[in-house]
Amino acid sequence: MLVCHCNAISDRTIRKVVRAGAVTADEVGFACGAGSCCGGCQDSIQQIIHAETGSAEQNRTESSAGTPTS
Repeated sequence: MLVCHCNAISDRTIRKVVRAGAVTADEVGFACGAGSCCGGCQDSIQQIIHAETGSAEQNRTESSAGTPTS
């Protein structure tokens, strides 16, 4: 699905950039150009970042939940 119409950037490209380490819309823009023109796709970029990083954060939280923090 095309997310950034100005630069013709798809959700697949954005997901790839996030998986490579971009965690902010600015980092995504720097890496692939998405969201760097009019900004109309910033909300969609944020949703993709959240979707891609949310599960990783949840896994980290679950794996540390059994560790005592005395």
